[in-house]
Amino acid sequence: MEPKIERAVFVGVVKQGDDERKIVEYLDELRFLAETAGVEGDKSFLQKLEKPDNATYIKSGKLLEIADYCSENKINYVIFDDELTGMQQRNVEKVIKTSSVIDRTSLILEIFAQRAKTSYAKMQVELARYNYMLPRLAGMWTHLERQRGGHGMRGGMGETQIEVDRRIVKERITRLKELLKKVDKQMSTQRGNRGQLVRLALVGYTNVGKSTIMNRLAKSDVFAENKLFATLDTTVRKVVIENVPFLLSDTVGFIRKLPTQLIEAFKSTLDEVREADILVHVVDISHPDYREQMEVVDSTLKEIGAGDKPVYVIFNKTDAYRYEKYNEFSLVPPTEKNISLEDLKAEWMKNCEEKPCIFISAKNKTGMEKLRNDIYKMVAEIHAGRYPFNNFLW
Repeated sequence: MEPKIERAVFVGVVKQGDDERKIVEYLDELRFLAETAGVEGDKSFLQKLEKPDNATYIKSGKLLEIADYCSENKINYVIFDDELTGMQQRNVEKVIKTSSVIDRTSLILEIFAQRAKTSYAKMQVELARYNYMLPRLAGMWTHLERQRGGHGMRGGMGETQIEVDRRIVKERITRLKELLKKVDKQMSTQRGNRGQLVRLALVGYTNVGKSTIMNRLAKSDVFAENKLFATLDTTVRKVVIENVPFLLSDTVGFIRKLPTQLIEAFKSTLDEVREADILVHVVDISHPDYREQMEVVDSTLKEIGAGDKPVYVIFNKTDAYRYEKYNEFSLVPPTEKNISLEDLKAEWMKNCEEKPCIFISAKNKTGMEKLRNDIYKMVAEIHAGRYPFNNFLW
């Protein structure tokens, strides 16, 4: 028998002052997230609002339209691009009875749960999911009104089921934090045992090619796939260019609206970023919103305390870059979509002294030799300062 294909529709809101084109692109990213989770994208619904409805996020008319569509087309999931409150989710589910209602945060947590391979990553994801679940426990059960009473029960006259569930979740969160603290201590010791080798950390938006670059530089076999969050566990490899050794780490990709629960849970994994000497920011230059993705990465780095690190930018996927040639007789000014790759290179190279950069295609190995030379120079300079009496090595 062929496996059952699950389908999803996507819901976004265009608020006052929002760029509708951007919201459509965000929904496209949400579709990619769903496909990464193994769910087929179906249709997107947009509604223009001054602000989201407190009770149902979208207005009742649009909600009924979505409910009818889901019922007629046997849709499995309704996925909202923004995070829903517990009350909003419950109210929407009362109207859309034939499909599961989730939000972007819940979807990302599901992908992380699917992608987690090691026990450490699984514990991190579990902690994030419990932290997300805790304020939403009300409404997850149909038996909340029933009382549990009797001897030995907390609360005198007895506890409601929601109180029992909340206590169990809190106890599990405490236990997970204790377990992760032990592993974090071991990982911190491992990082300390690596000595004073220069450290580089690959950072960037998800699915920009960090793992492929890691494989090219370290000649390793880190898992790389054209899916979001292909890498969860930080991989560290010792690399030697010429005669200069350094450590290169491949970290989890960032994304717009990365759930705070995940940032909190993956803090120790991101220690590789905080403790790096140089951050290698990988950018998918072929993506139409690459500038916004760069801003997301920069803001996330600041959020985790790594915003002041030296950064080297790799504009990857030049092989996939496409543009529409600008017509000089057109009344429309040139935009990102009709700038040639050469013009784009010239624009970024102007700022290379402040933030050095390179344009490559890791897939086709274009520019890899220059990348190795650039990294060699940066690492050698730090190495020389750290080991002044070993300069004769180079």
